Amino acid sequence: MPPASSKKGYGPGPRAYAAGYFEMLLDGHKSASFLKAVDGGFPKQQVIDNAGGSDGYHMKYGGPLDIDPMTIDFGLAGSFEILKWIQGSWRGDWSTRNGEILHADFNMKQTFSLQFSDAQIMETTFPALDGSSNEGAYAKVKIQPQTIEMKQEAGAQLKPHEGVKQKQWLSSSFRLNLEGISHLDKVNKIESFTIKQGVKKFWYGTDRFATLHPTGIQFPNLVCYVAEAYAGDLLKWMKQIMKGKPEREQTSGSLEFLSGTKETIFRLNLYEVGLVSYSLVQSTANEAKLKRVKFELFVGRMDLDGKGMGLE
Repeated sequence: MPPASSKKGYGPGPRAYAAGYFEMLLDGHKSASFLKAVDGGFPKQQVIDNAGGSDGYHMKYGGPLDIDPMTIDFGLAGSFEILKWIQGSWRGDWSTRNGEILHADFNMKQTFSLQFSDAQIMETTFPALDGSSNEGAYAKVKIQPQTIEMKQEAGAQLKPHEGVKQKQWLSSSFRLNLEGISHLDKVNKIESFTIKQGVKKFWYGTDRFATLHPTGIQFPNLVCYVAEAYAGDLLKWMKQIMKGKPEREQTSGSLEFLSGTKETIFRLNLYEVGLVSYSLVQSTANEAKLKRVKFELFVGRMDLDGKGMGLE
């Protein structure tokens, strides 16, 4: 049987490859060496569809270009530039960044480059936190580029992030604190949550790509779980809310992300925090599981800092 390459339609040509590594650069700095995942960031032309005449004929032609948002999953290695960008966005110091996503095969040979400019952050998502998990933790950021350029390039060799100590960030290593509420360091689970930054698109004149303008920022609720034995202050708080006489309407605190040695890598400072709900998690009779409380907090504002990552 002849080899497949000798059959009609086959022969020498571009060689397919499997996705292997991704690397991100922001304003020329390596930002997150070897991202976990990358999606989006590619152009899409809008189609104008006009009906003409009595025969129902539709005339179609190309309109403005749009760019899909780009979603990036990243760990802690080399992530200072991304975290600094997120920090500024939350503080209202909105800035656009230029960058590049490099795609490489499993031999770390570059195969494709997606360059972007004047990008703004749309969303920042933190992973679900679970004290019983051994999984590594990765954050996710969604950005909206204003313009892009694509290049299919081969041959360049990517290198690991030199001089950067990879800190072990596990989804089980975290600590919740709220002023006036005790035992929240016993919280063993927090559901994934997303901070959303509005971005408005405007097309001007003959410009092919939209101009981006930031709008308001929205901080999410936190849904948390703790053993019922440690939820006494939360129950007291909810009972006071039910009577309309709480000792505190709102409080402040922090969510710390910890290293394997329980040192704070970085922290989310929480402001204007209030209690939304308190409930017992469903359980079954004779079930050998701890009775747990599910509670939800609203958060008016968040800030990001962490000397462990060089943030102030």
